[in-house]
This record gives sequence, structure tokens and C-alpha cells, in this order.
Amino acid sequence: MKKLILIIAFLTTFVSFSQQDAWVYFNDKPNAAAFFSNPLSELSQRSLDRRTAQGIALAINDAPLEVSYVNQITAATGITIMAKSKWLNCLHIRGSVTDIQALLAFPFVNHVHFADNSLNNKMAVPAINSPINKSMEVQTNFNYGTSANQIQMLNGHLLHQSNYTGSGKVIAVLDAGFPSVDVVSPFQRLRDNNQILGGYDYVNKSNNFYTGYNHGTLVLSTMGGYVDGQLVGTAPDAKYYLYITEDVNSENPVEESNWVEAAEEADRVGVDIITSSLGYFGFDNANYGHTYSDMTGNSAFGSQGANIAFSKGIVVLASAGNSANSAEPHVGVPAEANDVLAIGAVKADRSYASFSSIGPSFDDRIKPDVMAQGQSAVLSNTLGSVVTASGTSFSCPIMAGMIACFWQAIPWATNVQIVQFVKQSADRYTNPDYLFGYGIPDFQLALDTANLNSIANKKDTFVLFPNPTSSNITLSFPSDINKVEVLFYNALGQVVLEKTIINSLSTISLDDLQPGIYFYKIQSSSMTQTGKLIKE
Repeated sequence: MKKLILIIAFLTTFVSFSQQDAWVYFNDKPNAAAFFSNPLSELSQRSLDRRTAQGIALAINDAPLEVSYVNQITAATGITIMAKSKWLNCLHIRGSVTDIQALLAFPFVNHVHFADNSLNNKMAVPAINSPINKSMEVQTNFNYGTSANQIQMLNGHLLHQSNYTGSGKVIAVLDAGFPSVDVVSPFQRLRDNNQILGGYDYVNKSNNFYTGYNHGTLVLSTMGGYVDGQLVGTAPDAKYYLYITEDVNSENPVEESNWVEAAEEADRVGVDIITSSLGYFGFDNANYGHTYSDMTGNSAFGSQGANIAFSKGIVVLASAGNSANSAEPHVGVPAEANDVLAIGAVKADRSYASFSSIGPSFDDRIKPDVMAQGQSAVLSNTLGSVVTASGTSFSCPIMAGMIACFWQAIPWATNVQIVQFVKQSADRYTNPDYLFGYGIPDFQLALDTANLNSIANKKDTFVLFPNPTSSNITLSFPSDINKVEVLFYNALGQVVLEKTIINSLSTISLDDLQPGIYFYKIQSSSMTQTGKLIKE
């Protein structure tokens, strides 16, 4: 019987690998002009607005694939289309080597690239058994319970206290499945407030995304979960799209193609942030695998797609990986990409989590980029129970949620600026290494820095920072205003502090105020601004 099982296993493997995966690339997009004359035919208004706000022009890779090309490949002998990418103008296909090579006869085909490295005159690599990460009104003060540490480590609670909780931001989660998100109580708040905007299962080509492997459910809970006194996600008021791109039953390059296709859809519907707790290095077929020499920032298919997503104004985050103790300890695809924030993991005490994949990239770039709690992270499982689990799978979405809150606080910023402010706020920014990258960000420091940098751009408004503060605040206002009055009110509407300011950049002492929440009014002869201030 044992011998029979081995024979069956061999035959199954042979049949599986006799069908090759490849990408077929097209020469052009002959109907691109129609897209440029009507961009709404392909992109949502929110997607176009994101580009406009960041000064990003439409590009040829925004145009859809040529339908006639796709139809001819679909009809070709022995070819199955597995995924599509308009950004890279190609199809991920499956078939025999002979049938795939026959596609070169089509005049619109530019070239074919096999997933099997040996067929591209590239040395095959051994299989790598590396861990894969499959394994209300806004409240001023959340009752975080045991989830407090993973938020407070990033000073995220201070942003929450200022009502920056991700409202107005949209996050796409690319993962392996989201079972029970539609029924268990930690996601009730998301459901009640219609914060889950949609999704898709790219593995099974199905509109049912509340299925698949439970990994995505756990990931989502670190951002959007809410159980008073036990779990509060880092972006409880953001909205979410849920995309299944990972097939947990196999490890195949089509998952990278699914990832890119989902990223394109995320761009189309207008998301601000993509977060993905998936990573790729080795595949079931050893010849399909990446090597460390591929980790140059824009070589792998998934990394190319991630970089294009960033070029559209999206902040892209990916888990660094859990492979530090494996034969290949380095950050993989797509986290290694030039424009992706690779998120590593630390323990609750801010020390390095020993499983977190390391840098540098092959071309000696700093990776991971930044860190968050990934060991004993607090989250919800598919039963709705609040539990702990470990992995960069969780440090990544914890960070993504905080970035949503941060971007809400400075809506004028581009994705490039957001990433830079986050890195600059990290505790190892001036002395990065290949375990921690730039370190653990401080989102209150990032916000203060952003406000300082925005003063020159805010010619027609008042800027008051830091907020929250423990002592002093700085007030900036346009230089053509001679004098402003600043009044602080308590919760009863009583004036508790009043200042007259004549310098356009002045420090105001709050030593006479007790810790608490205050309201302020800043007024000049031509303009008035009100807001809330937190004194710690």
C-alpha cells in the first residue's frame, strides 16, 4: 500500500508539473485612446480623485487589456487563463510548454515568460520550506483591554483620542479568506456601519469572499475588530475591501498574479491603502521559486505590481515574513519591493521577534522598513473569541490601520509623504539595521512633524500642534495676519485660558490647565478656526 501511495504521489506530481505556468505579454493596447477619453469606464471617481489630489496623471497601464487579444488567447489550444493584469499588459496562463510557445505566433504577443526558471535559461533553485503567512460614533477614549499595548507602542492611542480613527480612509486587505467576518461579534461594528464595502475571491472566481482560510479574518480583526474592553483595531472607523488571492492548498506563482489583479481592482475602486500578510519565495515546483538574487525591488511579478500600485497614490504594506530561522531568512515578495513598506515584528516589550524575516534586500536596501507588535498580538478568531497569535501577518495590518488614522489627520499628504513621515518617526531612523529596519514608528511624532512641514503650505489657516500635548503648544498663522486671539474652553463652555498672539509662530504654555479635553477658538479680524485639544 505504501508503495502504491508513493507511485500515485509521483504521478500526481508529474502531471501537475507537466502543466506549466507562464505569463504572456502583449505588445500594446490599441484601444487606449477610448479609455483616456472616458477614464470612468475603467476607474471609479474616487480612484481618479486620489490621483488628482496627488498630482498623478493617467498612464497607459491604467487602460484595460485589449479584449480581442484576451479572447484569442482564451480560444488557443490547451491554454487556461489563470489571472489578468492590465498594469503589466499580460495574462497568467497554464498549459504545456508546446502550447504556450505556440502563442508566440500571434502578432500581438510580445513575449512569453515561464514561471519555471529552467525554461527561461535560469538556474533552478531548491524548494524552500519557509513559513507562509497562511499558517458607533468615534470614541475619544477606547477601552482597549489587552489590545492596548500594540496600539500604544505606536502612540496610536493619541491619534484615536484626537478622533483620528481611520474615518474616510479605505483599506484593501489581500489575504487567504475571511470566514465568519459576516457573522461573529467582533466585526458587528463594521457590519452595522457598512464599513465592509465589498470584495472578491480571485482563487475561486467567486463573489463570496466570506470563505476560504481563516487567516484573513484574524488579520482584519487587528484593524477593524471591536470588543469593548478586549480588542480595538488600529483603524476601527476605516472602510474595507476584502480580496482572497491566496490558495492555501498549493504554493504557485498564480498567487502573485492574483495579488496583482486584486491590487488593480483595489486601485479601480479607489482604496487608499493596501495591506497584505502574504509573502512568496519558494513554490511547490522548485523551478518556479525565487532566489535571493531576485530581491532587487522590481524583478518578481508581485513586486512589480506592488510598485505600480504605489505609483497610483496608494500606500502599500506587506508582511516581512516569518522566515528568519529558515534556510532563506530574507524578506520576500512583495515586501521586498522598492515602494512597499515591509513590516517586521517585535514583542510586546519592543524587542525583536526571532521569527521576523530580515534584510537586506539583495541590492542592499534596508528591509524590513518598520516594525510593530507581531508576537502575541491580540486579535479575534473565527469563533469571535479574542485570542493572541504571532507573526508578521499581524504586525503588518496593525501598522496599516495606524497609517489610515495618520493619513486621516493629514489629508493633504501624498502617499510618498505618508511613508516618509512614518519612517522618520521611527526610533532607529538615523541608525537603521537589518533586523528592525528604521524601527518602531511614533505616530504622534509623525503627526507633529507633518504639521511642522505643512506650515509653509498652509497660507490661509491656523496650525496648532502638538495635539495631544503635555505642556506647551505651538501656533502658526499666515504672516499677513497681525494679531490673533486664542481662547480655550472646558467641557462646560467656560473660558479657562485666553491669549493674544502677535507673532506668526508662537509657543503657548498650558501649565495652568489640568489634564483633560478642551475646545479652542482661534480668531483674527478675517478668519476663525475651532477645534479640540487634549492636555495629557
